[in-house]
Amino acid sequence: MKTLFGLTSVELRGWAQSQGMPAFRGQQIADWLYRKGAESFAAMTNLPLDLRGRLSQSADLGHLPVVARAVSDDRTIKLLLARRDGEQVESVGLPYPDRVACCLSSQVGCPIGCTFCATGLSGFTGNLDAGEIVAQVLAVQRELGQRVSHVVFMGMGEPLLNYDAVLKSVRLLNEEVGVAMRHITVSTVGLVPQMRRLADERLQLTLAVSLHAPTNELRHELVPGTRGFTVEEIVNAAKLYATTTGRRVTFEYVLLRGVNDRPAEARALAKLLRDCYCHVNLIPFNPVDDTGFQAPTLRAVRHFRNLLEAAKITVTQRVQRGASADAACGQLRRRLTTAKFAVSSEPRT
Repeated sequence: MKTLFGLTSVELRGWAQSQGMPAFRGQQIADWLYRKGAESFAAMTNLPLDLRGRLSQSADLGHLPVVARAVSDDRTIKLLLARRDGEQVESVGLPYPDRVACCLSSQVGCPIGCTFCATGLSGFTGNLDAGEIVAQVLAVQRELGQRVSHVVFMGMGEPLLNYDAVLKSVRLLNEEVGVAMRHITVSTVGLVPQMRRLADERLQLTLAVSLHAPTNELRHELVPGTRGFTVEEIVNAAKLYATTTGRRVTFEYVLLRGVNDRPAEARALAKLLRDCYCHVNLIPFNPVDDTGFQAPTLRAVRHFRNLLEAAKITVTQRVQRGASADAACGQLRRRLTTAKFAVSSEPRT
């Protein structure tokens, strides 16, 4: 059975013709899939009734069913979605007064093994395809009843290890779903060859680099899957991206109490980034079972930020969202897998 999520309008027009339909039927299906969020062929009311019946027998839209959901006090929603093979992935919807953001997964689990991340604790199973990535956005839209305007590839997995599928999903989100390219952020732990390749795409998306440490020794301890690259090489690749695209790079920095949140790390980070067109996004650690790490104190966060700003580094600080919904990457999947607690799998009303 043909799965339609992940096909572009051009591909859907070609598929329609291969099925004996006029090409414009493929465009109509694309509009229903990506713009109108149709959940079945029956909902595609401008297609003939008999055609809708035939399509339901020969093709599948490719929606990912919701296995479980957790809703935080601030309306952040985390979804656990099922693939056909039974594996599960997480997506997060973050409603704000002026926008709705969606945090996407690009892999089932993650092979990088960041020592403070719940996803890394669960191991790695495989890559998602472009349709499965885009389907997460449609799932969040259905749950929230609002259109997603901003997308970040910061969920489960390392996006640049699934480069082709991620880039196709970026183009689908932009051209088919209607998310502005400047409202799409792709995160990486710092895979230098892929960062350089992404620069060559000359897309107007934001590149976010999960740095987490200013020295090689500490970074390789925290992010063991990137031992092949030095922090200097990673920053140089980020500089190339900024120069090539004109887009400011974001450096993500998770603050861990007594590990990387001290004045010495702040000063070293400021020195490392002094000539880079970037800003630093400080992320106080969201506690995860079994990691042994703790959240930083408010005083340590404030002092770290002050030292960066004194060195003329632009700093933002992530406001914690979704703590009561297990919104740290991999938490919901890991908790359900280990049967430590259950969340509602009933549709929201």
